[in-house]
Amino acid sequence: MPHSRKDVELLSKEALYHGRYEFDRYRMRYRTFSGAWSKEVEREMLDRGNTVSLLPYDPIRDTVVLIEQFRPGAFAGGDSHPWLWEIVAGVIEDGEQPLEVAARECEEETGLKALALKPIREFYCSPGAIVEYNRMFVGRVDASTAGGLHGLHDEGEDIRVFTMTAEEAFAAVDQGKFRTTPALIGLAWLKDQRDLLRREWR
Repeated sequence: MPHSRKDVELLSKEALYHGRYEFDRYRMRYRTFSGAWSKEVEREMLDRGNTVSLLPYDPIRDTVVLIEQFRPGAFAGGDSHPWLWEIVAGVIEDGEQPLEVAARECEEETGLKALALKPIREFYCSPGAIVEYNRMFVGRVDASTAGGLHGLHDEGEDIRVFTMTAEEAFAAVDQGKFRTTPALIGLAWLKDQRDLLRREWR
């Protein structure tokens, strides 16, 4: 029988900090694969909310729309260049649906309207320490006007928008220029599904 939530015993949950994100200490034990219970496990977990990510793609021009922005996590980790190439992403607030968040974030971060949306992947970002489940989409856009600076200034966003042909983006992945999980997953999916997607969206 596969394991389920019934195979976890939550012993306590202690709030350490609740601000923009929630940081809690969990004490728990779980049923091991042998059938016995594990020893008590204590973990601090960061709950930043569930998220969406979106790869904007123009099937007529065979072009992806990408963003670059400063990332505090890369800076805190000692990265010599904490400005990262990414795809569109955002947090799902209470009462929101992933599709509407993906469409809104596309317009906020790139200035482009998503003309169609297609779900492609769902994944946990770093489940050993972070409560975050990401739903990824590919969005059809017209990349002819893509570019410039975007983002919400009251949220401290300063986003540079740029484009690459799909082949250029795949080569950039191989060269190590993309270093964020959503971008790597999204571009890997596009490399595999591009021909089918172009036929569907043409």
